[in-house]
Amino acid sequence: MNYWVLAGIAVMIAGFTLRLNALVVVVLAALATGLAAGLELVAIVSAFGKAFNDTRYVSVVWIVLPVIGLMERHGLQERARALIEGLKGATLPRLLTGYLLLRQVTSAMGLTSIAGHAQTVRPLLAPMAEAAARPKDEAEAERVKAMAAGTDNVGLFFGEDIFIAIGSILLMKGFMEQNGIILQPLELSVWAIPTAFAAFAIHGLRIWLMGRARA
Repeated sequence: MNYWVLAGIAVMIAGFTLRLNALVVVVLAALATGLAAGLELVAIVSAFGKAFNDTRYVSVVWIVLPVIGLMERHGLQERARALIEGLKGATLPRLLTGYLLLRQVTSAMGLTSIAGHAQTVRPLLAPMAEAAARPKDEAEAERVKAMAAGTDNVGLFFGEDIFIAIGSILLMKGFMEQNGIILQPLELSVWAIPTAFAAFAIHGLRIWLMGRARA
């Protein structure tokens, strides 16, 4: 048995102990393992390329985040605030309730990644909510941003379980099959619909109460 293939583990331990860049450490560990296994450098690089191509739908998220950061640096949040300030009748309850509905509906369709804290709440929803609420001080502004983040959480959490291919539904289906209970994913996901309606009503009431308290 060739124990040299375990050299990658030693490289990772040493790299993390020295607090080197995690990406560099992982690449060096993979190179060490591949060379120890007798692979040529071209084959190792090809394996990297194949892995990236096979999981490109996951990697694209890390490409989008720098783009959002660049847009924020060039005034994305200011533009979002200006948009809301220019709309007549734009209030905090209307904005957040509309976003809650959108988040639940898209999550129920399986589109869980089209919104979220990093790509939507921080650069768009939070500044728009602040512009609609017009907070009097920093503490009130933080509460408004917290409500915006909470709205995204509620919409995603209680909407995604309606989608038949979400992990939680498939986990329950697999568990029940192991115990002799055969159910289709749709038979489980429909039971999330009443909960989603209740979550929308309860959180919508919280948003409305927050808006009324500020009126």
